[in-house]
Amino acid sequence: MKIGILGGSFNPPHIGHLILAQEALEAAGLDKVFFIPSNISPHKSNNLVDALKRFKMVQLTISDDKHFQALDIEIKREGISFTIDTIRDLKKRYPRDNFYLIIGSDLAEGFSTWKDYGRIKKEVKIIVAYRKKYPFGSRKYFLPIKITQVALSSSQVRSRIKEGRSIRYLVPEKVAEYIKRHGLYTRKETRND
Repeated sequence: MKIGILGGSFNPPHIGHLILAQEALEAAGLDKVFFIPSNISPHKSNNLVDALKRFKMVQLTISDDKHFQALDIEIKREGISFTIDTIRDLKKRYPRDNFYLIIGSDLAEGFSTWKDYGRIKKEVKIIVAYRKKYPFGSRKYFLPIKITQVALSSSQVRSRIKEGRSIRYLVPEKVAEYIKRHGLYTRKETRND
């Protein structure tokens, strides 16, 4: 099987993540995409909602698509989530499958700063989704794809929640309900699940 790896903080997951996964699936002829929330991201500030809540939101986000699967391997591994460690874990679990790392062009320019990026290039193919705001230089190990441009980020979703504005159509309805029920991204965030 050809399996895409879509990692990130998913703080929270939104329709942009779904569009990216679907278009990578189609463009590269993938059989499946694994959504893998980070435990602690090495690339972003760690002002994150609890990892298990982010994992639950990912599960809710992709629950209607048989081609998408949520994995909690980075959360279970604990500590900082490095892509190379996840790739090694996946290759042990699925030794007969081929893996494709899916990243946005916003991450492509800094790819050489990733831990063991040379090893990553050898272990997986790298799909780079072009985003207009983030052009990137051509590299022989990148598989560039064009995706539907949606100007949306998790930080925008969080800001709207803090401002008391609607997030309808930005995240799946099940995720919006989960966020509301648990008081996520508000000043009075609840800690129970």
